[in-house]
Amino acid sequence: MSASKTIQTDRLLLRSITSEDIQHIYKGLSHPDVIKYYGISFSSLEATEEQMIWYRELEQTETGIWWAICSPEGQTFYGAGGFNNVSKQHRKAEIGFWLLPEFWGEGLMQEAFPAICNYGFNTLGLNRIEGFVESDNASCKKAVEKLHFKHEGTMRDCEIKDGKPLSIDIYSKLKSD
Repeated sequence: MSASKTIQTDRLLLRSITSEDIQHIYKGLSHPDVIKYYGISFSSLEATEEQMIWYRELEQTETGIWWAICSPEGQTFYGAGGFNNVSKQHRKAEIGFWLLPEFWGEGLMQEAFPAICNYGFNTLGLNRIEGFVESDNASCKKAVEKLHFKHEGTMRDCEIKDGKPLSIDIYSKLKSD
């Protein structure tokens, strides 16, 4: 499971996340609009190194693969997306995705998400891709549904964030969908 394989779409280049991306990762995962519905955040560049280690360890342990989502020539960093919690036994993985706010509403998720899913189904041999979305994140839920992920249910008050319980909606897409 190597992310050195890039994915090219009409408007995007999905490439390996490298140590040089730390500034971009920090910009995204410290931005209040991005982290509002995201599971992690970082308050410093040094703290963001934890995320960079996580990306590397996913590949080393073959439990995931994430890409930097960029302009076709690789000059503009839009966000990141990929898989974690890959289970070879059950042929499933969890998909994750985030974009810098200045690129929201440009249809980038609608282009990158299917490319990532195709990689999961065709290269990783997945049968099921799961997405976990905070129940209050209406725009993400709408986008995931537009990508033909099926809503399976809601885990009510299953996590605590900022001292308050939050619910998570579960979505999935099967290779046969």
